[in-house]
Amino acid sequence: MSSTLCCSFAKNVTLRSSDGQTFEVEEAAAQVSQTIKRMIEDGCTGSVIPVPNLTGPVLALVIEYFKKHSPPSDGCPTALLEMEIKDWDAKFVAVDNDTLLDLTLAAHYLEIQGLLDLTCHRVADILNDNSVEKIREIFHIKNDFTPEEEAEERSKIQWAFE
Repeated sequence: MSSTLCCSFAKNVTLRSSDGQTFEVEEAAAQVSQTIKRMIEDGCTGSVIPVPNLTGPVLALVIEYFKKHSPPSDGCPTALLEMEIKDWDAKFVAVDNDTLLDLTLAAHYLEIQGLLDLTCHRVADILNDNSVEKIREIFHIKNDFTPEEEAEERSKIQWAFE
């Protein structure tokens, strides 16, 4: 009687944030990031991969995104899975504005196009629903114009404020 035991172990990579926190994640999931994918291809899997532009809490969120968006093990996404991911994505970006901006920067830095699209869409929704003054407040943007200069600029593009 012969039996074949076949086990496949997922390779893990360790990522280290700017504040020294380390996270272990499956290599396949981490490759959702084009930046990390290139580092793995260049042989960085035997050591800790530094992610200096991200703090631990932001990197933890990015890893959640990796896990949800890594390719299915069978390689075939189903319509049900796609709907589940779409719902998950909507909840994922329903965060405070500072976290949303941190995720947008992380997506850009790590070259995660899906996350970048998702966060930019959420930022666009915020922009569409608020006045210029409220947007300045939300995103901590200082108004460089004097009241007179602002009035003059607004008069040039009055249509934008209707």
